[in-house]
Amino acid sequence: MAKAKTPRIPKPKATKNILQMPDNAKAGNGFSPIDLESEIRVRAYELYEQRGSTPGNEAEDWLTAEREILSRHTQQTHTA
Repeated sequence: MAKAKTPRIPKPKATKNILQMPDNAKAGNGFSPIDLESEIRVRAYELYEQRGSTPGNEAEDWLTAEREILSRHTQQTHTA
């Protein structure tokens, strides 16, 4: 005898919550945290490639990139 199918209950549709940055999102130095993070990410990847794309030093690459980028932005704000 065939088993009765259970009725399917439709799932509620997901709503997209789009976050917007406030108008004063940029810090006093003119760079937003998003800009800095993307620059750090790109530089960390460059360091990874320079090491021959071998895994295992991701944290070191990120910290080195972060130090370089933040240092450069600090110098730019002091000279501007």
